[in-house]
Amino acid sequence: MKFFQRLGRSLMLPVAVLPVAAILSGIGYWIRSANGGDDNVGSAFLTAAGGALLDNLALLFAVGVSIGMARKSDGTSALAGLVSWLTVTTMLSPATMSALTGTAVEDVDAAFTNVENVFVGIVSGLIGAWCYNRFKDTKLPDALSFFSGKRSVAIVTAGVSLVFALVLMFVWPLVYGGLVTFGEWIVTLGPVGAGLYGFFNRLLIPLGLHHALNSVFWFDVAGINDLNNFLQGSEGDGVYGVTGQYMTGFFPVMMFGLPGAALAMYVTAKTRRRKVVAGILLSGAVSSFFVGVTEPLEFAFMFLAPWLYLVHAVFMGISLFVSALLPVRMGFGFSGGFIDLVLGWVNPMAQNPWLILVMGVFWFAVYFVVFRWIIRRFDLKTPGREDEDVLDEDAADAAPRSDYHATAERFVAALGGGDNIVELDNCATRLRMEVADVSQVDDKALARAGAAGTIKPGGTSVQVVYGLNVQFVKDAMEDVMQGRAPAAPDTTPAAAVVTATQAPAVVRIAAPVAGRVVRLSEVPDEMFSDGTMGPGIAIEPADDMVAAPADGIVESVFPTGHAVGLRLDDGAELLIHIGIDTVSMKGDGFTTLVQAGQRVKTGDPLVRFDRARIRDAGHPTITPVVVLNNPASRIELI
Repeated sequence: MKFFQRLGRSLMLPVAVLPVAAILSGIGYWIRSANGGDDNVGSAFLTAAGGALLDNLALLFAVGVSIGMARKSDGTSALAGLVSWLTVTTMLSPATMSALTGTAVEDVDAAFTNVENVFVGIVSGLIGAWCYNRFKDTKLPDALSFFSGKRSVAIVTAGVSLVFALVLMFVWPLVYGGLVTFGEWIVTLGPVGAGLYGFFNRLLIPLGLHHALNSVFWFDVAGINDLNNFLQGSEGDGVYGVTGQYMTGFFPVMMFGLPGAALAMYVTAKTRRRKVVAGILLSGAVSSFFVGVTEPLEFAFMFLAPWLYLVHAVFMGISLFVSALLPVRMGFGFSGGFIDLVLGWVNPMAQNPWLILVMGVFWFAVYFVVFRWIIRRFDLKTPGREDEDVLDEDAADAAPRSDYHATAERFVAALGGGDNIVELDNCATRLRMEVADVSQVDDKALARAGAAGTIKPGGTSVQVVYGLNVQFVKDAMEDVMQGRAPAAPDTTPAAAVVTATQAPAVVRIAAPVAGRVVRLSEVPDEMFSDGTMGPGIAIEPADDMVAAPADGIVESVFPTGHAVGLRLDDGAELLIHIGIDTVSMKGDGFTTLVQAGQRVKTGDPLVRFDRARIRDAGHPTITPVVVLNNPASRIELI
């Protein structure tokens, strides 16, 4: 599963460039159609600009996958993916096959005219990445030392790609021809056949074989010629009420269904990753709606959640089946998006096009509700929900959690060095700093060193989330900045090293303070509300006593009393933070009733606090309760 999550992440690189290219091509096509089908300067320019990427989609995947799947990638892995792609597609091109078989180019099997597809691009990228990972450190004898290391990668890649091309030389025509025969049989099934066509059209996209099936229904392979007959209108061989049945069902799903899926993926993404995925999902939805280019969205979850993609294929089949039954017909010249719908609205072959909008509203709701339920029910790793170790496994550089000096060295370096840190302090779980130059702060390096998150509130302020033992990291950072040797480890219970464990998926606790339970997203501090600190709940207190929510050990009590950290018996590391920004009250209004290292049972009092003083000081009293050692867990009150 991690392989597919990494593959899905790798596909985001080429997919991110597609929406703009699709829109440029669509507008160019729109201008050309409005000009009677003839190109002018505007349409030719826009179509060429968009086509530069869309027409080379498979090549983009070859390079992008090779970069994304390589460990500690550099330009060598991208070159390897390109070498593999060029080797395979050149070996299987009609010209090469003509030379190898002695037949005329026009007589070469049609399968080889469709070999530059996404499937070949992805496999080429995987070959390039594997060769890079395996051979980038290869050492050859002195006589061949020029070809050692990374220089050997492209050479090995070409050899492996030749083997892959040789296999495809025999397999590809059989698969391609079989699909054409299958499509010709589907034609005999009427509306059911249209539904089957829609299902397999989506199912074959990852392999690039949908073109073989499309040729049966859209062009004159089996006498249907649905696309051309629709575009020719009354001047062609189209039949009103029949022509368009193999295209109509794409419109509701492409214009409405997939944007509904994008919204579902956005609302189910982890809160702290929503900003990251919002751009690709929104641009993909716009591309799908206006132009009917669906790859940016489909490849966003195709490999991350293959079962969800199967549901999408089923929905597409149902849409084509229902459209074939209803008195609604529409066609396209580019794809099933808004632009083609507008252009085809007055086509003599169009029948009740307004029904497409009604069907679209239905499919938007279906995709949103079903995708949202399935993603949450089965914890599918759609964009923004990937496992953290998959996202960062190649860059992990964190010191052991008990080696605070090593962590401090990494933190200081990532913060731009000791000279860049003007002020250093900490609260219950995070470092609070003023730096001379915020641009020198490397968020990714901090994450690799063990930071759970970094926030820059504005100006020269920087906060780094670490966990309940942040005090020891802060002390070690001061040692590093002053050039002092690591302090001898403290053997008191408060500083004792505890073996790190991960919290369970569901942390069941009693409410630590009486009051109204609210969502963590309602906390007026983005470190809590966006999930950077960890998952959890918040409570608007109706009482002035915080009690132990479960049996465990008090791991830390902040000197100002505004926060307490617990390690529960089930392994969960819990933080209870009384109020927001209450560290500035310097203990006024807080009375701690326990000490670090003390064992507590459910209901034992931990901290007494004064709600009135907190409010008088201008701070919210809302109290977050978060799990620090498992971003995938959730709190359940008992």
